[in-house]
Amino acid sequence: MVQNKILQSFRTVRSGIIQNSSPLGLIGLITVSVIIILAILAPWIVPHDPFKIDATNRLIPPFWVVDGSMNHILGTDHLGRDILSRLIYGGRVSLLVGFLSVLIAGVIGLFLGLISGYFGGTWIDQFIMRFVDAMLAIPTLLLVLVAIVVFEPGIVTLILVIGLTSWAQYTRLVRGEVLSVKEREFVQSATTLGASKGYIIRKHILPNVLSSFIVVSTIGIATAIMTESSLSFLGLGIQPPDITWGGMLNDGRNYIATSWWIATFPGLAITITVLAITFLGDWLRDILDPKLKKGGDADE
Repeated sequence: MVQNKILQSFRTVRSGIIQNSSPLGLIGLITVSVIIILAILAPWIVPHDPFKIDATNRLIPPFWVVDGSMNHILGTDHLGRDILSRLIYGGRVSLLVGFLSVLIAGVIGLFLGLISGYFGGTWIDQFIMRFVDAMLAIPTLLLVLVAIVVFEPGIVTLILVIGLTSWAQYTRLVRGEVLSVKEREFVQSATTLGASKGYIIRKHILPNVLSSFIVVSTIGIATAIMTESSLSFLGLGIQPPDITWGGMLNDGRNYIATSWWIATFPGLAITITVLAITFLGDWLRDILDPKLKKGGDADE
């Protein structure tokens, strides 16, 4: 069953953590976990109101710099808003966009990939793959920019646009996995016994493509965060007063020569988050790759 296969994947990850302890993978896992915890607890742990404008505390540097203050550990921006508090709140938006957009893209890509792979060589497969080729031929960021210009920018719009323009890569991956899995003996046996197509896809094929799908989805979250940050930096993404790391970068670009901390810390936050997710995704790939498992097949 799918549920059993998911549990098996988690057990595999757990055993892989013990047997294949990668320093970069552990760093990625710990970093991502800390960022998620901070984002969830943001309303209760931020030292200051991240939206409050305080003209009397404008452009205060970090505490270790001359004229810095421990009251604002990472300093304040051009409107007197606390950088640390805004960083924590900005992480909520970036993670929300990353996870939900990948969820949308993943569901679409997984469904179409399963159908295309199972009916490989038929007109259904040809129709889906030509559509996938058309989507992959156009840069995702360009599609997102066009959609953002047409529709009103916002969190919901950005999540939908990124999700609906990045599903093609998941479809192609899943299709390739399905083409391989459906030739295995347990699938052929189920077909011979008269099992329905839906049953075979749901019970036999889907569980065996989940591992690769999970790995690619993890990397997709990092890509979605980069896309959101890029659009917000350009002023085409999530609009104020919502806080995003890309928006903070945009706020600080005019002060980079005099108040470097305004743009530096959100830039570091984006870099660290994307690297951590990438390290985690690479580690999951090493753990979940069936070729690296003892015993060979990932069959039921």
